[in-house]
Amino acid sequence: MARVALVLTICILGFSQSLATSSKSNHSDYFRCLSRKIPSQLVLTPSSPSFKPLLVSSIRNARLVAPATASPPLCIVTPTNASHVQDAVCCGRRHRVRVRVRSGGHDNEGLSYMPGRPSREKFAVIDLAKLNGVRVDARAATAWVDSGTTLGELYYRVATAEPGLGFPAGVCPTVGVGGLISGGGMGLMMRKHGLSADNVLDATMVDADGNLLEDKKAMGDDLFWAIRGGGGGNFGIVLSWKLRLVPVPPTVAFFDVTKTIDQGAVDAVTKWQTIAPALPDDLSVRVVVQKRQASFQSLHLGNCSAVVATMHSRFPELGLTLDDCLEMSWLQNKAYLYFGNASNNKPLEELLLNRSMTIGPFVKNKSDYVKKALTRDTWEKIFLWPDGGAVGQLILEPHGGMMSRIAAADTPFPYRSGVLYNVQYVEFWNGTGAAGMPNWLHGLYDFMAPYVSKKPRGAYVNYRDLDIGVNTVVGGVTSYESGKVWGERYFGPANFKRLTKIKHKVDASDYFRNEQSVPPLLLIRE
Repeated sequence: MARVALVLTICILGFSQSLATSSKSNHSDYFRCLSRKIPSQLVLTPSSPSFKPLLVSSIRNARLVAPATASPPLCIVTPTNASHVQDAVCCGRRHRVRVRVRSGGHDNEGLSYMPGRPSREKFAVIDLAKLNGVRVDARAATAWVDSGTTLGELYYRVATAEPGLGFPAGVCPTVGVGGLISGGGMGLMMRKHGLSADNVLDATMVDADGNLLEDKKAMGDDLFWAIRGGGGGNFGIVLSWKLRLVPVPPTVAFFDVTKTIDQGAVDAVTKWQTIAPALPDDLSVRVVVQKRQASFQSLHLGNCSAVVATMHSRFPELGLTLDDCLEMSWLQNKAYLYFGNASNNKPLEELLLNRSMTIGPFVKNKSDYVKKALTRDTWEKIFLWPDGGAVGQLILEPHGGMMSRIAAADTPFPYRSGVLYNVQYVEFWNGTGAAGMPNWLHGLYDFMAPYVSKKPRGAYVNYRDLDIGVNTVVGGVTSYESGKVWGERYFGPANFKRLTKIKHKVDASDYFRNEQSVPPLLLIRE
């Protein structure tokens, strides 16, 4: 699918009004349109016994199951080639039905498969899970990877095609490639090689008019810039990405050292803030803070002797020894990071190629960026923050290295030079709905306000958070003023402005729209 021939516009729109201001959608006509163009087994409606299992198949957050099934999409289209995606878009445009697109389902607020607040607009879902090809060119060190591919599939296919190659991306193997790259794509190799989006060489996509844009030349510089970090569901449907693969050594080193408060966790995290961003680029040490202890987890593109020596010199407080360190292949590390010791008892293909993981607990996420190290007193308060019976977790991802050498305007992802680390706040609980959410996360997030990036307070678009703002629709399109509230926090003021201009250029009628989609704007008041 990656090198399909360029197809001209296949849907001629008979209206110029926004969908929101047109007459009521005729859903029967929409389904008839789909049935003429797409095989019936690829279009599931709520009346199908397979519909609900498919809808929830990639939901990992129990908080989202009830609202997703209570207000289901009109149908789920499961395309197997580019023309099916074009047809789904064209039928939607012609019969006034919007589409939302998901590649992996790891959407913190579920906007790729259910209506968020305040909208209850009917829509269809295009689920790209069947578009999961990976075509590796080992000689060129590149791969065409379809958006429905999971990270586990990407890692496995690349490493088995050429063990000396890898790709910088995240930890969880069931995350979809399309969504991850659309928002940037942080991971433990970003200090050496940048974000996933920084390593995109080309792409194939379907635009809001149903055109198949075969490559970045067909897209133009602006649109190609926007899709590499400007958020999913905004500008079109990216079908496949040409990725630059990166060299990985035969053996990498991994350690996971946990410190309790009594063992000096507060002092260690306080020092980590300035040490981790300044370590050699091939060494990344992230921290997971939970239950008043801190776990320091590392990936080193080298052997244990080297990483232990570096940590003794730069971070002796950790007390790292050779006994704490494990050597393994890069691919084995991908499984070990997520599954831990359990990965020792199962084949890698069983772990990394399995898309059907169980639904977890109720989860809510928020995020921040830190530019100035927090004091020890502040960290002590964080460690002792009352949990109220919930399970709270902080994940601290160090920047620096290559991340500091890429300009904030090179892609829509702006958090580059001057950023020490990203903070992801995660709260887990058992409950029956969002109303039962404990107070740990919001209380700690409010407490952190003076210590994190400001004007605006930053956030990572892949850790989607509707608390920071949702769109309103004015005159049939998303209002710039409402989008600016959350958009500048994800992308920064300058990048957000550029994204709104590109949105107007490629989707002026705002067809691809959700509660946090980039608004189209022709003229921005300076």
